[in-house]
Amino acid sequence: MGAGQPRLGILGGSFNPPHLGHLLIASDVCAYLGLEKVLFVPAARPPHKTIDDDTSAEMRLEMTRLAVAGDPRFEVSAVEIEQGLVYTLDTVAAVRQTFGGHRLSFIMGSDSLLQFRTWHQPEAILALCRLAVALRPGDDEREVEEVARGLGRGRAVVLKTAMIDVSSHDIRNRVRRGDPITYLVPPAVEEFVAARRLYR
Repeated sequence: MGAGQPRLGILGGSFNPPHLGHLLIASDVCAYLGLEKVLFVPAARPPHKTIDDDTSAEMRLEMTRLAVAGDPRFEVSAVEIEQGLVYTLDTVAAVRQTFGGHRLSFIMGSDSLLQFRTWHQPEAILALCRLAVALRPGDDEREVEEVARGLGRGRAVVLKTAMIDVSSHDIRNRVRRGDPITYLVPPAVEEFVAARRLYR
């Protein structure tokens, strides 16, 4: 992969709902790695977990589009939902078909890196992209760096991105309790959740 290639980041997730933590990580990785764009890819059906609250793929896709609207660095892809993709390898391969001239970085948290060897065909994933790893609070930085080095030179880069202690699970619980989610999600997402009475 040539140094002059445009660089594209891929950020997958359930995005149920998308929150400011997702946007912060995408923004930092974009800046640190000189990415032209970050592609947000809502999951159709993640292999490691179920979609809580039975939120439809279409609603999660719409919330993700609302979350990134107005930032030219961010774009949303429905490739997993439209093609029913389950594994990261298939997602990265599908993105490569569309963005063939780009150098790809798959963005993940350090907790995911620590489990990466258990993923479906990890070596095949690394043949298509490098891993951009956001260090999560509570994870041992030395352990994460060691795992990244163990994947091979240049195949994973560990980044100290801005982190806020927020998760989609916590946001759903706040909605259920009637607590505000202002400043945890973009305003358009907050309005969507309220209008559709999600997570109640």
